[in-house]
This record gives sequence, C-alpha cells and structure tokens, in this order.
Amino acid sequence: MTRVFSGIKPTGHLTLGNYLGAIRRWVDVDQRQSDALFCVVDLHALTVDHDPARVRRLSRQAATLLLAAGLDPKLCTVFVQSHVDEHARLSYVMECVATDGEMRRMIQYKEKAARERERGGSVRLSLLTYPVLMAADILAYGTDEVPVGDDQTQHVELARDLAVRFNQRYGHTFVVPRATRPGVAARVMNLQEPTSKMGKSDDSGPGIVYLLDEPDVVRKKVMRAVTDSAAEVVYDREARAGVANLLEILAACGGGNPEDLSGVYESYGTLKKDTAEAVVELLRPVQERHKELCADPAYVEGVLRDGAEKAREMAKPMVDSAYRAIGLLPA
Repeated sequence: MTRVFSGIKPTGHLTLGNYLGAIRRWVDVDQRQSDALFCVVDLHALTVDHDPARVRRLSRQAATLLLAAGLDPKLCTVFVQSHVDEHARLSYVMECVATDGEMRRMIQYKEKAARERERGGSVRLSLLTYPVLMAADILAYGTDEVPVGDDQTQHVELARDLAVRFNQRYGHTFVVPRATRPGVAARVMNLQEPTSKMGKSDDSGPGIVYLLDEPDVVRKKVMRAVTDSAAEVVYDREARAGVANLLEILAACGGGNPEDLSGVYESYGTLKKDTAEAVVELLRPVQERHKELCADPAYVEGVLRDGAEKAREMAKPMVDSAYRAIGLLPA
C-alpha cells in the first residue's frame, strides 16, 4: 500500500481550516486507502517562544480531536512526534545534508522570522532548521505521499531534494516522497481577513472558527464574515475573496461546487446563514465524540502509546540504515 504521513502542530486550537483542509481527508480517504501515519508534531511547536504547559495541553487536545474526527487506530497510526526518538535522530543527519542557503530560502522562515523580530523577540535556530526536522518526519517512514496545503509544499520539495541528495551521495536509502493536495477548501481563509489563511496560531479570533466553538459562537463568527459592497453573490477568488471563502466553506461542508452555489443565493445574509448552519452540523459529531474521549483519557493515552510503539518499529530500521550509510559506526 502507498504510505502516507502527515502531521499537525499544537501551536493553537484546531480550526475549521485544519478540518476541511486536512483532517477530513485523512479520515475519509487516506486512512482507508493507504498505510497512513498521523502525528502531533510537538517538537515543531518549540521553534518559537511558548508556554510548556500549553504545548502539552494542546498536544493532548489535538490528539483527542484527531480521534474524535474519525481517525481509527485500527486503520492508521496516531502518535506524538516526541514519543519517537527517530525523528530527532534523523533530523541531525539530514542537517548534515541540507545547506544554509536552502534553509534561508524557506518562505515560512522568512515570514515567521520577520514577525518575531517585529515583536522584539529573538529568532531561534530551530525556526531556521525545522524544515529539516519535517523532512526527517517524512523520510523516516519511507513515505510515498504527504497531503499538504499550499503553504507546506515547499517543505515537501525540500524533503524530496534531501532524499535524492542523500541517495546519490551515500547510497539509495530513502523513498522520494511527493506532495498531494486536497480539492475544494484546501485552504480555508480567515473570515475577517479573507486573503489570509485561517491559521490556528493566528490571534484574530473573530475570523477563526475553532473545532470546539459552541454553535452560537460559530454562527456569530460566520454571520460577521467580511464580504464586500457588491450586490450579487459571485464566486471570484481574486476579486471577491470574502464571498468566495464562504462559498468554498459551504461547498466543502456539503460536497457541492462553489461556482454552482453562487447562482443559488441572491443575498449575503442567506449565504452566511446557510454556511453557519452547515458548519455547526459538520462540527456537531466531532464535538460530541470529543466530550466522550475527554471522559476516557486512558483510552487516548493508550492509542498514543501503541501508536508510538508501532511508529518506532517502522522508523528505526530506516534511521539505522541512514546512520550506517552516512558513515556512523553501528551501536
């Protein structure tokens, strides 16, 4: 079977964007058609200033929500990155393959480093090198496909480049992965800033629908979504970003087409109301299952423990092979 790997970073509460852009595909497609691994990449959350207790809390919440959304440990492997030492072991080896220039060309590094400097903070070295850790996450498992959004495609390309370079210099060791992208709503945008992604690390709460938002909160956020002053409901991602975002969310919730839906509505009010109700109903079973899992923390802990053990068994032979290939003595 095709092996799929993807992860989610516990830097904020999971959002509708995370669900429609990634998690739902993991549940409906990837875990059923592939040998799939899904990881809470908590080591990546350490690249910026953070509260340790919050990282632990969000890591547990993210794992619980992945299970609540429908990831089935009988079908896939769910685990926490830091529970599998092979990620860090391989990351250093891949740092010895990557170049400084490659790291500094990463778009996300440039953006995040600029924001950190604007706040008067210092930029951690790990922020520069974390794409190599992401490459190690992928390569450790012989991954064939990495389902990602547009903003992470560059990092998968780096993983491909590092795999090819390692194989050429030290002998064939790694599978060269490829990025795959979901269809509609691959990138859900902020309801208040529809040209920006709905990111879980964003501070603009009114524009973000969180998976655990109460129904009335969801309705309020969607009803206050930014549109424009035009009279007609038209799907145009470039010129009418706010309306297009609502149509894409509604289409993703119901399996429709945003362009077709644009012809159904004569007013923004009706579009917003239907979109809000569609989101509420989409999130309802996830929230109900999340409550059940929170009442049974031992189950979640067991899933993560078993998942880490399974992941370790898959990753260790690959990482040991890379160590031998690059010139390290076996233990």
